[in-house]
This record gives sequence, C-alpha cells and structure tokens, in this order.
Amino acid sequence: MKNSFLPLLLSLLFLPLAASAQSSCVILLHGLGKSSGSMEKMEEAIAAVGFTTVNVSYPSTDHPIEELAGPAIAPALDQCRDHDQVNFVTHSLGGILVRQYLSQVQIENLNRVVMLGPPNKGSEVVDNLGDFPGFHFILGDAGLQLGTGALSVPKKLGAAEFDVGIIAGTRSINLILSQMVPDIDDGKVSVESTKLEGMSDHLEMPVTHVFMMKNRKVIDQVIHYLKNGEFSRE
Repeated sequence: MKNSFLPLLLSLLFLPLAASAQSSCVILLHGLGKSSGSMEKMEEAIAAVGFTTVNVSYPSTDHPIEELAGPAIAPALDQCRDHDQVNFVTHSLGGILVRQYLSQVQIENLNRVVMLGPPNKGSEVVDNLGDFPGFHFILGDAGLQLGTGALSVPKKLGAAEFDVGIIAGTRSINLILSQMVPDIDDGKVSVESTKLEGMSDHLEMPVTHVFMMKNRKVIDQVIHYLKNGEFSRE
C-alpha cells in the first residue's frame, strides 16, 4: 500500500520546481545588423534549463534607437504576460534598447538583465567610421547613435536602476577596428565602455564581439546569472 503512494509523492515534490522554472520568461535581443538567428544557440540553452524564451527579431538598421525599442520589446513582453518574472539577455545594441525602453516604461515583474558586449558608453569605432560613405546606409540611424559623441544615445540614458550583469569580451578578430578602440576591447567595444553605473556584476571573458553570444562558456555564465544574480568565478 505504501509503495502505491510513492509516484504521487514524487510528483508533488517536483511540481513546485517545474512550476517555478516555467514562471520565468527570458527575452533575447540581438545586436546591430543581426537577426534572431544569431541568438538561437543561446535561446536553446536557456530553454533547456526550464525558462520560457522569446527570441526577438527587429529591423536594427531601419530606425533610430528611440523608435526601435518599443516595437521590439512590447510585443515580447506580451508573450511573457503569464509569467511571474521577465528577464532579458541582450547582445550589443540589444542592451541599449533595453535601457532605452526602461527609461520610459517600468516593468513591474522585471527580474534580471544580462548584457553581452553592450556599448554602454558608446564605441570609438562609430566615432572614426561614422562619416565614411556607406556607413549610414549599411548600419542606419541606430549605428550612428552608438558613438561617444553628441549623437550618442547610450551616454544619455543614465545609470541602471535594475539588476544587470555585463559580460565584456577581451579578444578581437579585427585588428584594424581594435586600433580605433582604447585599451582592451572585443573588436568593437572596449571593456571600459561596456561598464554601466549601477550594474550588479561585470565579467571579462576571452571572446570576440561578433561571436560571444554563441560561445558555450558565455552561455553558461548567462544561465548562471539568470539563476543566481551573479556570474560564476569558479
């Protein structure tokens, strides 16, 4: 008789754990000139550990940052409306869209944000190449807004008033662009420029800007932060 209650007991023990995992939603936002495909490996890994995922595609080169943020994030939030918590995992420009959105809208159930290679203080690459013929045509208004000068949107958005962990890359596959960036960089953004006042944690990893979101060790750190609110230093 006692053995007949064992399956029921086990199901009751594990039910709260499953429900807790499903109550947390993660919105993924790609970088400039990319698509949701660049975040697929990240999305699959995050979903595999129990989070609901919403991998967003948005026309990053078609509009300025102020016009991209709302249409990219609001529909994704609608897909997370049945969840207790909302999280963001972003690459590059995606992190700036989250900052832009949160400067205008409060997300009551916002839990954590993880940013990969965000140009939070702008990028000197844009300063150097923004006036070149074809730059605006290829990267649009948002591309021009990622510099460090007067047009810089990231530098106007202020400190983080939310839980955010940031991963900065320290390797480059484009030495020409790296010459434009002071100190250690990932090929497009310096480690220093990824930092944001009010951030909860910051981690440097030997990865490049272009491929960091597909790196297995980066993905593991993202998942660790989503679960624990800090990066692993083991």
